[in-house]
Amino acid sequence: MQNSGLGNAVNPLLSLVNHGVYSIPMLLMVGWRGQPGKKDEPQHMIQGQKTEPILTAAGIKFGVLPDFIEGAEEALEKAVEHMKTNKAPYAFIVKRQTFGDYKQKKIYNNDFPLSREEAIKTILEYIGEYDPIVSTTGFASRELYELQMNSKKTVKNAFLCVGSMGHASSIALGIALQKKSRKVICLDGDGAAIMHLGATALIGGRQASNVVHIVLNNGAHESVGGQPTVGQKISFTEVASACGYKQVFETKTREEISKAMKSCTSTNGPSLVEVKCTMNTRKNIGRPKESPKVNKKQFMEFLAQ
Repeated sequence: MQNSGLGNAVNPLLSLVNHGVYSIPMLLMVGWRGQPGKKDEPQHMIQGQKTEPILTAAGIKFGVLPDFIEGAEEALEKAVEHMKTNKAPYAFIVKRQTFGDYKQKKIYNNDFPLSREEAIKTILEYIGEYDPIVSTTGFASRELYELQMNSKKTVKNAFLCVGSMGHASSIALGIALQKKSRKVICLDGDGAAIMHLGATALIGGRQASNVVHIVLNNGAHESVGGQPTVGQKISFTEVASACGYKQVFETKTREEISKAMKSCTSTNGPSLVEVKCTMNTRKNIGRPKESPKVNKKQFMEFLAQ
C-alpha cells in the first residue's frame, strides 16, 4: 500500500490483527510518499512525516526495506521471525526507487470513445455560474483545474481534493445540505467511489435533491500505475438506484453526457451520471498553482456569495 492507505488501515490493524485482539501475523509493504527531505505534494509531505509515528502508535514493529538484495533478504528473515514469534504484523517502509522498473504482463485498457478530460470538458458546459464542484483526488482534479484555467473561467467554484480519496461525495453532500438552492456537482472516480461506497447510500438516504454525482469510470487507478478496479464489472447506476437516487444515467459519448447533464441540472435528484471513459491522460497535465489552503479559502468565499 501507499502510506496514505495506512491511514485507512489503522482500524483493522488495531481491532483485527493486533496482538491484543486476534493476533494475526501480517507483512505490510508501505510506500514512503513524502519521505522527509524529499520534495512531494503537501498531502504526501504530511503523510510522509507521520508514517513512522503512526506505526509506532499502532504498536507495529517496522523497518526501512534495504535497496540491495542481501540487505533485503536479511531484513525479510528478521521480519518473518518476528511475525512467527509474536503472532503480530511487521511493516517494511519502502523508499522511492527501492524496486527496479516493472513491466506489467497484462495492461488494462478499454476502447470507450472519450477520455476523462474530454468528458469533464463536456460536463463543464452544463454547470451554472454559482454551482460548486467537488472533485476527487488524482488526475480528475488536475484536469478540471486546467480546463477551467484555459477557458478563463473561475476556479474558485471548485474544491479540489488533493488527498482524502473516496470522500469527495461526502463533502459534496455536506455542502448540498447547507446550500439547497444550488446544484452541487461531485466529480468522482470509479476507484474512489468504490473505496467509500457508503457515501452513495447516505446521499440517497438523505434525498439530497441538489446533488449531481458524476462517476468518471475508466476502470483503473490510473494516476498510480493503472491497476484495474472492479469499476467495469459492476453497475454504479444500479447501486445508486438501489440507494434511492431519483435519476441515473450510464453514458459513453458527448451526446449522452449532454442529455444526462441537461436533465440533472434542471430536475430534482439526487442524480448519478456514470461516464465510461478511456485511459488516455495527457503526459503534460499540470498541477494547481494555488496551495490547498488558498483553494479552500477561495472556495469558502465562493460558497458565501
